[in-house]
Amino acid sequence: MADRVLTPRQLNRATLARQMLLGRESCSIPEAIERLAGLQAQVASPPYVGLWTRLLDFRRASLTELLERRQVVRAPLMRSTLHLTTARDYLHMRPALQPALTRALRAFFGERVRGLDIERLVIAARAYTEEAPRTFAELRAQLREIEPDRDPAALAYAVRTYLPLVQTPTGGAWGFGGSPAYALAEPWLGGTLAEPRQSLRHLVRRYLAAFGPATVKDVQAWSGMIGLSDEIDVFKSELDSYQDERGNELLDLTGMPRPPEDIPAPPRFLPEYDNLMLAHADRRRVIADAHRPRVFLPAGRVRATFLIDGFVRGTWKIEKSRRMAALVIEPFEPLAESVREALVEEGSRLVRFSEDRAEVFDVRFATSD
Repeated sequence: MADRVLTPRQLNRATLARQMLLGRESCSIPEAIERLAGLQAQVASPPYVGLWTRLLDFRRASLTELLERRQVVRAPLMRSTLHLTTARDYLHMRPALQPALTRALRAFFGERVRGLDIERLVIAARAYTEEAPRTFAELRAQLREIEPDRDPAALAYAVRTYLPLVQTPTGGAWGFGGSPAYALAEPWLGGTLAEPRQSLRHLVRRYLAAFGPATVKDVQAWSGMIGLSDEIDVFKSELDSYQDERGNELLDLTGMPRPPEDIPAPPRFLPEYDNLMLAHADRRRVIADAHRPRVFLPAGRVRATFLIDGFVRGTWKIEKSRRMAALVIEPFEPLAESVREALVEEGSRLVRFSEDRAEVFDVRFATSD
């Protein structure tokens, strides 16, 4: 049926609505983080910028306080990368991701982890971190005493893979310094990890609420998991089904927003590694294929971007000197004067939020534009 076929622009608007990018919203920070299905946090500052661009009156200190109170946590999760989630979502989501974490370990370290006695390492690391949170440097040193002939980085990563650990906040401007300590998840958060099958259902439903309608391949791209079709088939009857223009099946939760494709979308700045860029196998709903090489760089780096009419139209960065902070906007193509003015207005607020210790602020366009 024609009304079950969704265009890229309809998918764009549905995703923007769920990602709080059609207008800033006034919900609490924990509610926002759960609605977003977590925030990529490989670097400490992007989650703060990601929430600033989505919430009314967001204050940096409010998120840091939630981290210190253990209501929000930073830990390895989707795609085996660090994310911010609520404590509740971590306990519900972490078990389902174990196969993806294991696969990432083997992909990263290969022969360096072959034949390891993982159980022995995990038992030792658990006892060590029960005494006190431990940095990765401390874990490497302790594990090297057990396996002196092995790569200590691989040993520590193996423990991080199989033992649910969360980072403890160190304070500072963005909540975490360069070498945070890791604590055992359950005692740190005061809760119990979910049963794996229940965990997977929770994970998929969180994903669809945040990024749907979407294909199974999209769920896999976001989570780092593979072979989910059979797992999702078990509860697929609970989900709505659509198609994209290529005939791929799209799944969604009942009752989720799917606004009209002509609803206005304001200019928005997104931080590095924002999950909007990473949440789909088919990313045409937010970025044209031709623009992807300018955003997705070698070594897994994902540049900060800006949206015009809901789609990525360029990148941005902040350049700093001793007293000055300048937001530099790099469009992919010439922009109308009204669009440039809107970007400068929004960018002026962003640079003041991000670099609040500077004395002089500026917003400018890259000279190549």
